[in-house]
Amino acid sequence: MEWRASHILVKDRAQAQELLKRIKQGADFASLARENSTCPSKTSGGDLGWFGPGKMVAPFEAACKSLGVGSVSDVVQTQFGYHIVKVTGKRD
Repeated sequence: MEWRASHILVKDRAQAQELLKRIKQGADFASLARENSTCPSKTSGGDLGWFGPGKMVAPFEAACKSLGVGSVSDVVQTQFGYHIVKVTGKRD
């Protein structure tokens, strides 16, 4: 299985929760990623491209496995900070 995902990465849980709230209210995920994410992927709206098992840290990968295409995760904590993950594709 491979996934395609976008994410927003921030250092502060409260900021991540506020961004998630805005997404749930209809804010554009890619725009929020460009404006707020600390990851270099922000230039492409948070898009990380396709990746397979073992390519991302475990909590991030677990979030991808649990989400359907088009779904957005709750806040996911890793050693890099706090992520909001949006799965944009899955393939075998």
